[in-house]
Amino acid sequence: MNLNALKKMDKDDLLNLIGLETRRSATEDVLPVLGAFAAGLLVGAGLGLLFAPKTGNQLRDDLRNRLQGGQDYLANTLGREGAQSQGGPASRTS
Repeated sequence: MNLNALKKMDKDDLLNLIGLETRRSATEDVLPVLGAFAAGLLVGAGLGLLFAPKTGNQLRDDLRNRLQGGQDYLANTLGREGAQSQGGPASRTS
């Protein structure tokens, strides 16, 4: 091995010659796992919709009704808590 060959080598080549390698960052380990997880989520959601026992219209109507029910529940709960903290309707004088 001559001097010109050594000049052309980079850090990874030199470390490989002595049996070492560069330290991998946490990002290099985590990103592929997150990508596989995200792909699995998409595939699972797609298969769930594909094999759902309801038609698309029925599923959308059911989701819409559940969301509306949740919004109504929150509005009623927050309304009651607000009325209790302000003394409620029973504290009004005529």
